[in-house]
Amino acid sequence: MIEIVIAGGVMMIPIIAASILALAISVERLVTLRSDKVLPPKLLAQIWQWVKQDELDEARLLAIRDSSPLGRVLAAGLANRQHARDILKESLEDEGRQVAHELERFLPALGTVAAISPLLGLLGTVLGMITTFTAITQVGVGDPSKLASGISVALITTAAGLLVAIPSMVMHRYFRGKVHTLIILMEDQARMLVEALHGEREIAA
Repeated sequence: MIEIVIAGGVMMIPIIAASILALAISVERLVTLRSDKVLPPKLLAQIWQWVKQDELDEARLLAIRDSSPLGRVLAAGLANRQHARDILKESLEDEGRQVAHELERFLPALGTVAAISPLLGLLGTVLGMITTFTAITQVGVGDPSKLASGISVALITTAAGLLVAIPSMVMHRYFRGKVHTLIILMEDQARMLVEALHGEREIAA
């Protein structure tokens, strides 16, 4: 394996760096975007019990805000629960946009890795082919097996680039879909809170 990496030449360095970056982002997002971490299942019900029993003080509001991304959104609405419905919804939407942006953190970088890795591999192959054919023009074809060997070495970077790009693209698409689903579920819970605060529904414990 080490011999293959070395044979791939200097362009293997950015390809390997891209693979490490993609792996680090994927692991971090897998941990951060766990559904129970973003949307604690009993949070809204607990909040509603505190609201009904008039037990929602500043300390609990701060605890809600710090508990999770959903908690941040709901706490923004709860802080404005005494205001008009439009102000309440606006505060939820403003905080929701910030939370959505944070949930998408590092995904542009992962998408960039998926996009440029094949290009890095192709560049490495082109450079390798240039080197191979330059040598041919200087010393002649000679042994055809050496020509084939030079071409196969030049193709190493293309294969490496694709090996990085394909899983990176898969994980990027997966995380984009995951974030989209989490945002929809968060919006549903925020809407339920607005309706409950205005007496339009009851939230089950």
